[in-house]
Amino acid sequence: MGVRTDNIQPGDIGETLGALAKTIHGRRGVSPQESYTARLLTDVEDELLKKIVEEAGEVVMACKDRDREHIRYEAGDLVYHLLVILERYEIPLDELAGELNARMK
Repeated sequence: MGVRTDNIQPGDIGETLGALAKTIHGRRGVSPQESYTARLLTDVEDELLKKIVEEAGEVVMACKDRDREHIRYEAGDLVYHLLVILERYEIPLDELAGELNARMK
């Protein structure tokens, strides 16, 4: 587990996800030696897939501990890595939104 984040303020999840997805997209042109995100986008696929499994497991363990701050922290890691997967496979957020919207009917 990383260092817990201090002074969390509520935010707009759509705006935040959009900004993060844009930042991740911008890492496509960066050297993998300079950017962790660029490395995840271009290196061996299994490395990114392993990160998703690892982060999902950490969310589960935080939930088992009933540690709200830890759950939030690990969920942030999981969402970030999920957004990297979407970028790697060229699935934009609006397409994901369409998928979720279709399921709510």
